[in-house]
Amino acid sequence: MDRLAHDEVLRRLCGWGRKADIPKEWTVSRAFEQFASSEFPQQVHAALIERTQSERLVGHLFRDATAIQGREKRCEAKPVQQPPTGRRRHRTASASTPPENMTRLERQHFTMPNLEAMLEDLPRQCDLGCKPDSSGRKNSWTGYKLHVDVADGQIPISCILTSASLNDSQVAIPLAEMSARRVTNCYDVMDTGYTALAIRLHSEKLGHVPIIGYQKRGGEEKKILAPHEKSRMRERSAVERVFSRLKDEYGADHVRVRGNAKVMAHLMFGILALTADQVLRWAGIRETEPGEALA
Repeated sequence: MDRLAHDEVLRRLCGWGRKADIPKEWTVSRAFEQFASSEFPQQVHAALIERTQSERLVGHLFRDATAIQGREKRCEAKPVQQPPTGRRRHRTASASTPPENMTRLERQHFTMPNLEAMLEDLPRQCDLGCKPDSSGRKNSWTGYKLHVDVADGQIPISCILTSASLNDSQVAIPLAEMSARRVTNCYDVMDTGYTALAIRLHSEKLGHVPIIGYQKRGGEEKKILAPHEKSRMRERSAVERVFSRLKDEYGADHVRVRGNAKVMAHLMFGILALTADQVLRWAGIRETEPGEALA
């Protein structure tokens, strides 16, 4: 509001010629609430991707998540129901696993009929998250986690906001489904946090080649990526640059609204501006400034 009052160019771009024409704070707040409830920025972003990227063959989609600090009280974790004690009944090899005993990844891959059902199953409330950094130190925060698919050229394709405590791998299949509706890509590139058979199978089901960093578990023999896979994995830094710009330049580090819908709207307005900027660079309309990298 202060910026609009002092920046005449920005004020005129927004459609207000005089300071007196600027609406009051409560009017802006109600408008933002309507944008959030109707998912307006998500719809505009999807339309932008469809218009500029739908006919393009995308080489790589880089998938990752980043922490979003919230300014609200976190929800208390629900107590985990312990399985009943007693002797377990062994099932035969031919018997199928009932849906209630499947993991979320297994339900997403085998039983959930569409993307809408997958999204409805994801937790969205504000809670406590913990994630190790590049040095192995664990960082915790209260808020949310933003999951993003980024195409070559640092162009965000799909975004999902979940609880901070949700593991990155739980959103890989919904993200893949959402991105498959918008673009055609060849490779799905993910780090070791996405090491799961269901994710690999679903990527292949969509006609993609999954490249996932191997994570050694228990007494398993450590697997090494092939040279061409290592080369493609090194390009994954594109998603880190998108997160850096989103937080430093587009307001993701300064969330002041509360609730999943409003936080997502705040982030998506930044994603929308970042996407437009990267599309202009990718199309050669806007030149890359000195010191800026374009993957």
